[in-house]
Amino acid sequence: MRDGFINFLKPPGMSSHDAVGCARRVLGLKKAGHAGTLDPGAAGVLPIAVGRATRLLEYIGGTRKAYRAELRFGKETDSGDDLGGIVAESDAPFPDVETLVRAVRSLTGEISQIPPIYSAVKIGGRRACDLARQNAAVELPPRRVTIYRLEVLARNEEERTLLLDVECSKGTYIRSLCRDLGRAAGIPAAMSFLVRTRVGDFQLDRAHTPEELAVLGEAAVEPPETCLGCLPRCELPEARRTAFLNGLSTRLPGAAGAAGPLAIFAGGAFLGIGRYDAASSSLVPDKVYEN
Repeated sequence: MRDGFINFLKPPGMSSHDAVGCARRVLGLKKAGHAGTLDPGAAGVLPIAVGRATRLLEYIGGTRKAYRAELRFGKETDSGDDLGGIVAESDAPFPDVETLVRAVRSLTGEISQIPPIYSAVKIGGRRACDLARQNAAVELPPRRVTIYRLEVLARNEEERTLLLDVECSKGTYIRSLCRDLGRAAGIPAAMSFLVRTRVGDFQLDRAHTPEELAVLGEAAVEPPETCLGCLPRCELPEARRTAFLNGLSTRLPGAAGAAGPLAIFAGGAFLGIGRYDAASSSLVPDKVYEN
């Protein structure tokens, strides 16, 4: 069985956990996991790692993500989408262009965001959504996230909706973004549709549906190195290949200034993930991908 990643197209109604289960059944293996949970009601890109590539999931999940979402004005819900309980309503007129521009600008860049109470964020070791379903009081602290791009693609005044394109950092809740956009425009709002179009190098137009995965099988598994273009690439001297695989650092002044994880190669072969240590001018193994 090949180790690597599957660019999975999760359909609405399937949980991220069930998507991994689907991959396990098709490929006949146990070791699999996903990067970046996608709400059951949402569709789109869900990277799934199989075999040894599960050790690399953290480097995929932390990359930029992109979404296409629909927001509907008139009601705000406790879940942030149109499936939740209504907490505020208004029949105020559809916001004008100037108001929308101001609202979008206020939510672009690094912002403070409170996740929905119906989310997988943990409080004291328990998921907020589980506590909310038990009618327990749930208070989630705000978190800093980055909205790199927030663009209004279409306005439908009759349906009271906006079609949005969003590019954001890890940890961003699009449901919260829709809620906050409504508040910034002065009208309650909730997300009514969501599809994730990109996670790092995983693009929607190359994603496989469950039906396609069942036909492709192992052929749908991509080598890990082809899915790590989001990380800077660093070539080690061939003579240091074994040292890296044994967890030893390599003095590499040429990598000075490199920040964060690096995809490490030697002779064109992917070895794993490393980081540059400025104090020793060395490349230090972070996660070895054993051959």
